[in-house]
Amino acid sequence: MSSAVERRRPPTAQQFVLAELRRAITSGELRPGGAIRQETLAARLDVSRVPLREALKALEAEGLVVHHVHRGYFVAELSLEDLEEIYRIRRLLETEAVREAAHRLPDGLPDALEEAQREVERAAEAGDVAAMAEANRRFHFTLIEASGMPRLVRLIATLWDATDAYRSLYYVEDAHRDVAVHEHRAVISALAGGDTDATVRWLDEHRDHAVAALREVLLRE
Repeated sequence: MSSAVERRRPPTAQQFVLAELRRAITSGELRPGGAIRQETLAARLDVSRVPLREALKALEAEGLVVHHVHRGYFVAELSLEDLEEIYRIRRLLETEAVREAAHRLPDGLPDALEEAQREVERAAEAGDVAAMAEANRRFHFTLIEASGMPRLVRLIATLWDATDAYRSLYYVEDAHRDVAVHEHRAVISALAGGDTDATVRWLDEHRDHAVAALREVLLRE
């Protein structure tokens, strides 16, 4: 987190710490199962322990970190079964959201997806795992939020939050970033062509590739 203090801080210390913890988890700086050293983090981020504790409680509520009595906070770990279940539920919910988004097709959606995709591609080319994960999420939620179903969007966001710690395990490899870029482009093309079924199929394939790659990683560990 050496560059943390150099970036513009959000309005509150807690939001700043929360954003930095998310970035560290998503980028792989803090890996699944890894201990979160509060004193070290507070010193690095130049904050007191109070906003740090509040940020950790927020992440615990989301399932991104866990607290063990007398041991402290750790980045949450998922079993292969947990991961596969989350992606299976995502498939069900996101298919509904995407079909509704394709039906509504609000003005500006194609341009918003294209803008998000350019960010994905810039991050992929730079090999910036944290930026890639952030841009990837922006791309998907641009489409999901176009469904106009805020409760469904919140449910899907909760599932995404639960797997944030595993993003870096996928995007750290050049080949995986290239696959993601290709699949996003296929989604944009299918949506623009009015082919909702193809849009859904590409998104299914996109998730399946991520699960297969993460399965290999988890089985090796």
